[in-house]
Amino acid sequence: MTGKALAPWVRTRLRTAPGAAAALALLVLVTAWLAAAYPRAVDAYEDKGLRETVSSAAPGRTALQFAAGSPGMALGDEQRAALVSPQEMEKRFDAVASAVPAPLTTDRSQSAYGLRTTRKLGSDEPYLARPSGLAPRFTVATPSDLAAHARVVSGRLPGGSADQRSDGAEVAVTSATAKALHIEAGSVLRVPGLGRHQLALKVTGVVEPLLPEAGYWSVLPVLRTPQLLPANDDPDPPRFWHGGLLLAPGAAPALLATDSKPEMYVQLAPDTAHLNARQFDGLKSSVAALQNGPGLSKVRDVFAVSATVYTELDRVLLSYATVRDAISPVVAVAGFGTATVAGVVLLMAGGLAASRRTAELALLRARGGALRQLAGRLFAEGAVVVVPAAALGLLGAVLAVPGGRFMPALTAACGVAAFGCLALPVRAALTHRTVGSAAERTDLVREKPSARRTVAELTLLVLAVGAVFALRRRGTSGTSADSLTSAAPVLVGVIAALVLIRLYPLPLRWAARPAARRRGTVGFLSLARAGRAPGGGVLPLLALLTALTTAAFGGSVLAGSDDARDRAALYATGTDARIDSDLSLPKDLADRVAKVAGVRGVSPVHIEYAVTLPDGDKAAVASVDPDSYARLTAGTALGIDAGRLKAPPGPPGKVVLPAIASPSVAQRLGREPVGLRVAGYDVRVRVIAAQDGSAAVPGSDYLLLDTAGLGAKEPTTLLVGGTSIDAKALRKSAENAHTGVRLRSEARQEYAGSPLQTGAGRIYAAAVAAGAGLAVLALLLSLLRGAPERSALLARLRTMGLTRRQGRALLVLEALPPALLAAAGGALTGWASIALLAPGIDLAGLALATTSGLAPVGSELRADPMSLLLPAGCVVLLAAGVAAAQAWWSGRRGSITELRAGDAR
Repeated sequence: MTGKALAPWVRTRLRTAPGAAAALALLVLVTAWLAAAYPRAVDAYEDKGLRETVSSAAPGRTALQFAAGSPGMALGDEQRAALVSPQEMEKRFDAVASAVPAPLTTDRSQSAYGLRTTRKLGSDEPYLARPSGLAPRFTVATPSDLAAHARVVSGRLPGGSADQRSDGAEVAVTSATAKALHIEAGSVLRVPGLGRHQLALKVTGVVEPLLPEAGYWSVLPVLRTPQLLPANDDPDPPRFWHGGLLLAPGAAPALLATDSKPEMYVQLAPDTAHLNARQFDGLKSSVAALQNGPGLSKVRDVFAVSATVYTELDRVLLSYATVRDAISPVVAVAGFGTATVAGVVLLMAGGLAASRRTAELALLRARGGALRQLAGRLFAEGAVVVVPAAALGLLGAVLAVPGGRFMPALTAACGVAAFGCLALPVRAALTHRTVGSAAERTDLVREKPSARRTVAELTLLVLAVGAVFALRRRGTSGTSADSLTSAAPVLVGVIAALVLIRLYPLPLRWAARPAARRRGTVGFLSLARAGRAPGGGVLPLLALLTALTTAAFGGSVLAGSDDARDRAALYATGTDARIDSDLSLPKDLADRVAKVAGVRGVSPVHIEYAVTLPDGDKAAVASVDPDSYARLTAGTALGIDAGRLKAPPGPPGKVVLPAIASPSVAQRLGREPVGLRVAGYDVRVRVIAAQDGSAAVPGSDYLLLDTAGLGAKEPTTLLVGGTSIDAKALRKSAENAHTGVRLRSEARQEYAGSPLQTGAGRIYAAAVAAGAGLAVLALLLSLLRGAPERSALLARLRTMGLTRRQGRALLVLEALPPALLAAAGGALTGWASIALLAPGIDLAGLALATTSGLAPVGSELRADPMSLLLPAGCVVLLAAGVAAAQAWWSGRRGSITELRAGDAR
C-alpha cells in the first residue's frame, strides 16, 4: 500500500457502497440531533422554570421593597415638603433602581414609588359601609405614574398639589373599593390631622386597574382591593373595611400633617424576561447583597440612611433550586441510558461494516498493508460521511430547540462524530491486528473470556456497586445531578448484560441435548445456530438490556409521578370536588349541586376551625353524615367505616361520640373520653381510629364526628363526587353563596403545571422513546449482521428438502434465544434497578409543582408492571417478526440467487 493509488480510496469506497454510507449518515444525523438537543432542552426547561417560579409567585414576595421613615423630621415644613416632591422622589427611585447589582434586573413598568401611610386613617362619613357598625379605615399612598396603570371609569385622575397647611387634596379609588365602601366620584373623605383640623380628601375619580395581578397593584393589594378585617382577636370579632386611597403625587406633603406615620417607599419588580438558570448563583448573591451587604449600603447612600428592605425573592429562588435539584438526577438517568444505547448502536454500525469487509481488510493486511495506514484510511472514509451529518444534526438541534447554551450541544455533537468516525477503524484494527488468512471462529458457546475482559467487567461491577450505594445513601432529593449516581441504572444494566452473556451458553447446551434426541432437525439446528452466533453479540445484548432497564426505570418514574399527583390532588380536595364557605351554606345548595352534570353524590359537612383541645392546642372539628361521606370516599385512602362513626342515640352532650382523628390529635387525646366545646355544645368524644388524612379537612389536624351528635348543624362545606363534573355549571350553581369551589382535576393540573415538571417529564419520555428506538435499531443491526449467512443456509437446506414452513420456524427459533435472553434480562434488571435505587429516588420534585405538606404523599418509586413487561414483549415479537420476514423474503428470491458460485458464504 505504498504506491500511488489509481483512484482515491474514499471516493471509490463511497461509490461502491452508497447505501451503507447513506445509512451511516442518517444514523449519525439523528444521533447527533438527539445528543445536541438534550442539553439545550434541559437548559430551556430550567430557564422557563426559573422565570415561571419568579413570575408566578406573589408580587409581594418577589418585589424588592425599600422603605424609609418620614424624611427631615428636624426640618421646616417647606424643606420637608421639598424632600417628598415628585421630582425628588423620582430621583431617589432612579438611584435605587440603578443600585441593584447584576445579574438581577428590575422591571420598571411594574415598579412604583411614592409616599404612603403606615398607620390607618379612619373616616366617619355617614355614607361609608359599616358591616359591624365600625367606621372604615384607609391607607393613603401616592403611587407613581397612575395614569399608565389604570383606566378611568368615572370622573378624572387626581391632580394638583397640597402641603402641610392645605385643607384638602384630591384622591382616586379603584372600582372595587368604590363598590364595597359606597364611594363615588365627588365624595369627600375627612381624615384626622396631626395637631390641626381634619384633612378633606375629595374623590375625583374611580379607576380600574389595567393589570390588577401585576406587581404595581399587588405589592400593596389594599390599594386595589379593600379588605374586611377583624377589630380584635375574639372568636367572632366585629369587622371593618380597610381600603386604599390614591393621592395625587403633588399632594404628598399633606400626609406629613396627619397622624399616619408616612414613609417613603420604592418597590422594584424583578424583570423575569431575561432570567436563566445559569445566573442562579449570581441572582442569589445579588439578593443577599441587597438584604444585608454592599448593595443595601449603596441603597442607603442614595435613598435614605434609615432605609430598610423586605423581599422573599431569596426564598422563591430557594424553592426553585429545591425542585430543580430533585429533578435533575432523575432526568439524568434517562440521558445516561439513551447515550449508552446510542454509543452501542454506533459501535455496532462500525462492527457491521467491519464484518461485511472482513475478507477485503484481511487481503489488504496480507498484501502488506500497515495497520496504522489501514485505520487512517477507514477513518477518513468515515469522516467524509460522519462530520457533515453530525453538523447537520447540530444545526437541526439548534433550530428545533431555541434557547439554551451552544457549547454543550457542540460538545455532544462532536462526541457523536468521534464515535461515528472511530467505530469502524478501531474495530478493524482490533480484528486485524495480526495477519491471518481467515477469521477464526468465535462462537458464544466456545469463546473463553480473556483476562482483560474479566478485569474490565470487575471494574464496571465496582462502579455499579458504588453508584447504587451512593444513590441509596445520598438520595436525589435536594442534591444536584451526579454522574455516577445518575448512571447507576445504566451500570446495573451493563453488569447484567456481561453476566448474562457469560451464562448464555449454559441454557443453550441444556436445551440442545434433548433437542438432539428428537426426530425433527429444526429445533436442534436452531439451537446450534444460536450457539454459533459470534461473540460480538454482547453489544446488541448490552444495547437491549440498557434500553429496557432505562425504559423500565423511566416508565416507573413517569407512572410514579402520575400516581403521586393523583394522591396529592386527592389529599388536597378530599373528593372529586368541594365547595367551602366561612358561613353556613344555603339550604337548597346541595340539591342544586346534585343536578349538575357528572355529579353522583353530595355529602354536607360542618367545620369548626380552631377548636381548643384539652392541652390547649387547636384543631379543626368536622361533623359529617357518615353514610354519604363513606360513599364518596369509598375506594380511596380517605375512606371510613360509616357504622363505627355513627353517634349513639341521645341528646347532644349527653353521650360519648366516636371520633376519627389525625395521628397527632389522636395521640394528644388518647383513647379515653374527653370533653370539648364544639359548635356551641359541650360534648364528650372518644377517638376510635387515627387516619393520616381526611376528605373533610385536607392538610390539617382534625376530628371527624357524626353531625347527629351535634344537633345537625348547618353545613359549611359540600363534598361532591362524580366523574367528568361540569366545572362551569358547578361554579354557577354556587355563585351567589359566597363560596369557593375547587375540583380535584384542577388541583392535579396545578401540581403538574410547573415548567420544571412538564419540561422534565417530556425530556424523560423523549429520552426513553429515543433509547427504545435505538435499541430496536441495535436489534436490527445484530440481525442484519448474520442475514446473508442465514439466507445462504436456508437456501442450502431447501435444496435438501427443507420446506418453507420449516425454514420460517428455523429462523424464528434461532432468533428467539437471544431475544428471550434480552427480554427476560431486561425485565429482571429493570425490576432490580428500581428495587435497589428506590430508597434514594425522590419523585416529589418531578411529580409535584409544590413541595408543601402534601408533596411527599405517594412519591415513592415503585416498579410499574407495564413498563417492565411491555418493552420486553416487544423485543421478542420484533425479533420473531424480523426473522419471519427474512424467511419469507428469502423464499421469494429462490435458491439460485443465494447460492452463487464462489460466494464465501
